[in-house]
Amino acid sequence: MADASNPGITPPRPHTRAEDVYALIVGCTLIVLGLLLLKTAGLVTAGTAGIALLLSYTVHLPVGLLFTLVNLPFFLFAARAMSRVFALKSFLVNILISLSSFVTARAIHIAWVHPAFAAVAGGTAIGMGILALARHGAGVGGTGVLALWLYRQRGWNAGLVSMAFDVVILTVSGLLLGAAGLIWSSCSVLAIHGILFTWHRPGRYTGY
Repeated sequence: MADASNPGITPPRPHTRAEDVYALIVGCTLIVLGLLLLKTAGLVTAGTAGIALLLSYTVHLPVGLLFTLVNLPFFLFAARAMSRVFALKSFLVNILISLSSFVTARAIHIAWVHPAFAAVAGGTAIGMGILALARHGAGVGGTGVLALWLYRQRGWNAGLVSMAFDVVILTVSGLLLGAAGLIWSSCSVLAIHGILFTWHRPGRYTGY
């Protein structure tokens, strides 16, 4: 049925549960593959994914597990500031990412990858994964939760808000990375936010 206020325009159809589940699986898979590429190249990236990667070089725990642990404090904020459904989906996403990282580490072995490819391909994969999750009412936690909250409450561009957080993360990580690593890591951040800036903004997407 056409929208009465906009004749000829069909209102968006809400996503089904099956579509939500599929999107969560796809999003988590893309994020895990992106993390694998960046980890292999010894890089970091945006948000809590970057924090988890940075910690993995010193703590020697799986990136997926560190990713979930870093995000735990943000779930309470998600439940209070967003919704319990969003918080639950985000929690499930982190569990899926942790489990997927465990499986991926035993299913795929990449001996070497050029940092330029890892930065662009890995960052793009993570960006598309975050976008898939966001469009179906979930997030990866951390700074992404804050960015999505500001996007919904004030209409602020999620890519630009997240970029501001990531400048701080890269500044801190730069103390432990060489110049080349910091440059390529910055490129991965740009790749992620290039995706979010292009497709995750008011008026760009009409689905729920």
